[in-house]
Amino acid sequence: MNFIRKIVKSRSPEDQELISELKKLLNFSPSNINKYKKAFTHRSVQMVDKKGIPINYERLEFLGDSILGSVIAAYLYKKVPTGSEGYLTQMRSKIVSREHLNELGKDLNLIRFVKSNIDQSNVGDNIHGNIFEALIGAIYLDQGYKFCQKFIHENVIVPYVDIEKLEGKITSYKGLIIEWCQKQKKKYKFETYEDSGNEPVKHFSVKISIDGEQIAKGRATSKKKAEEQASKRVYYAFQNQISLS
Repeated sequence: MNFIRKIVKSRSPEDQELISELKKLLNFSPSNINKYKKAFTHRSVQMVDKKGIPINYERLEFLGDSILGSVIAAYLYKKVPTGSEGYLTQMRSKIVSREHLNELGKDLNLIRFVKSNIDQSNVGDNIHGNIFEALIGAIYLDQGYKFCQKFIHENVIVPYVDIEKLEGKITSYKGLIIEWCQKQKKKYKFETYEDSGNEPVKHFSVKISIDGEQIAKGRATSKKKAEEQASKRVYYAFQNQISLS
């Protein structure tokens, strides 16, 4: 008992506050707070341990991504017994899509815990999903697989996984447009170029042409986002034709 009291007393006020906040979020008290502090540390802080190994969330993100995928795969396998391998893979991809994970991270407001030397307005939306995966990795190392299952079930599956809605969800507008053009034997072209202007953050613009005619433009802080934005506009321009194909 005295040993436990010594551990509690040795924790900094900052650690105590983080433990208190995480307890509300996770519904259990973290055992090793350092795992979670690592999950919320951005590489821009440039922290290293005694061996010179970087301390940031990236390795935990990799671990959490794998665990999240396995839990979702097991759930879908049981939930949809008639689903083929291709169907189950597609459904899992929709649930763990970057867009969806970013939404989850935002809903849990995980960004409030992040330590970074970059202003939050410049880190991009993907940090929300990255931190969410890193948190899962930290939970696994701190509490084990069963706690991860419980956390994912309560925070991902129950509030967000609706099989019928997911079946109709588009995960990649670019992929959809390319597939449709190939089926209809239409020539498509994506033109991407830097378009930063006087803004401090680099931007990219994309023009999409079909059969030589420019259909839509997109502009964002990454090529992928700009392509998706432009592709989404193409989709709505040809929605009736695409839905009938």
